[in-house]
Amino acid sequence: MDLKLKTISTSAIDEAVAKAELYRSLNEPEEAESICRDILAADPNHKSGRRLLGLAITDQFSGEGADRYAEAEKIFQSLADPYERLYYSGLLYERRVKAQLRAGQPPHTLLPWLEQALRSFAEAEKIQPPNNNDAILRWNRCVRLLQSNPDFEWTGELSSFEAHDSPPA
Repeated sequence: MDLKLKTISTSAIDEAVAKAELYRSLNEPEEAESICRDILAADPNHKSGRRLLGLAITDQFSGEGADRYAEAEKIFQSLADPYERLYYSGLLYERRVKAQLRAGQPPHTLLPWLEQALRSFAEAEKIQPPNNNDAILRWNRCVRLLQSNPDFEWTGELSSFEAHDSPPA
């Protein structure tokens, strides 16, 4: 038997996006990821397919070395809209922190990633679409995470480091 991937029709993309969203809501991110890859095979520039693929990958984060942080980051950085690049990058950093906390990583080692999430959300807020407070909601969640865990040893101010520096891997 010849086992090759088949391409969906472009007319079926909207329904495939809805299915990917459904599988994400059912906590079946592998299925959502597969559907997103089919969407992007049919339309490599499909905005929702690209965004959902990144989210489906972050849904699979376990805090272990096999997590595909770099792949999700590349996907989110490829989004055309500056607000979405910032917002979804913030989600990536936030989800990375949460996964590593669940895996038992010491909170103080994750502070640079949480600070990066806060920076991303703060920058996204500056250019957010009208009536869209998603960046503020995510900012607040990160602050509450910091406040609820004294092991973060957060001073209440974002530490400064150069733009070329990145949080620890």
